[in-house]
Amino acid sequence: MTSPYSTSLLMLGAAPETRGSIAAVVETCRAHGLFRRWPIEYIATHGDGTRRERVALALRALSQFLERLAGERRSAVHLHTAANGNFWRDLPYMLAALAAGRPLLLQLHGAGFERFYDRCDSTARTLVRYLLNSAAAVIVATDSRRSWVRSICRNAHAVTLPNPVEQVPAGVAPQERNMILFLGKLRQSKGIFDLLQAVAAARAVVPDVRLVCAGDGERIAVARYAEQLGIADAVKFTGWVGPSGKRSLLESAALFALPSYDEALPISLLEAMSAGVPVIATPVGGVHEAVVDGVTGFLVAPGDTQTLERLLVRLLQDRALAERIGAAGRQSVRLRYAAERALPRLEALYADLGLARLAAPAAEAELKKAA
Repeated sequence: MTSPYSTSLLMLGAAPETRGSIAAVVETCRAHGLFRRWPIEYIATHGDGTRRERVALALRALSQFLERLAGERRSAVHLHTAANGNFWRDLPYMLAALAAGRPLLLQLHGAGFERFYDRCDSTARTLVRYLLNSAAAVIVATDSRRSWVRSICRNAHAVTLPNPVEQVPAGVAPQERNMILFLGKLRQSKGIFDLLQAVAAARAVVPDVRLVCAGDGERIAVARYAEQLGIADAVKFTGWVGPSGKRSLLESAALFALPSYDEALPISLLEAMSAGVPVIATPVGGVHEAVVDGVTGFLVAPGDTQTLERLLVRLLQDRALAERIGAAGRQSVRLRYAAERALPRLEALYADLGLARLAAPAAEAELKKAA
């Protein structure tokens, strides 16, 4: 894998403040000095906005990438991508990098890659395997995703690299003792309808229980279901929130619940644990790698609303238990997922590509350029 020819790195991913894990991971990398230590030029390939704005951004990004690829003949490429349409959107960058003979680090984000691959026809599967096998490294957030990559691409250099998580200051006690926080897309696969059922049942025991839903998606359908269950007055929708809004919600939450049917390793879960908020999640994707049931959080089978309701009530009523679980989760994230622990593993990959760390003056100039 070592290449003596790479002197700079083109990193491709989401524009700042874009919704999703890619922008969050890149921002954490930037905040912890990765761009100051290495010769990285960041190109935003996609972002939020109108269709016209997204198309314009994509065209500018591709033009800039091809220009840099032609002008910097000793560069490497680090591409952040995701499943489904995101993968095909990023296909031109992958093919151009490989055609130019540049080392390609392919970092896979989010859930659904397995299903995405299974739904592909034989030609598309062959192309996916070619790209994974041809990459200098395929970076994944969990060991289970790494095993899947190796199962379809025996020769792929798959590397587990947990997403770096910003440490969130832990509050002394939640501002709202009975507030349950849901951070994620409002859709069935995230378990939001199951959570509503569990909250409705829990209300018989904890009358002042509240659920705050922070995220976009099927808000109307979720609100209607809450009304059918008779808990519309207990459910609040904030829409998508940025880092400061998320921090405020975590400071207020008594517990965090994400009863998903499909995940990779959600950053929102790790952020809640980092803030010392006790979590309830489902053992899907790599969640079981981060949450030890009954120790650093609680795990419940997808769709098991009765157990979910029982755990909600237990954590809301037993504050000593909630504090103990929250503290254990916070310590676990600090030891395993904090940026200062995760980023050195990424930097080792950069060194393997032949990249050299920036000297102090150069690093300072790169910081000003990035700003």
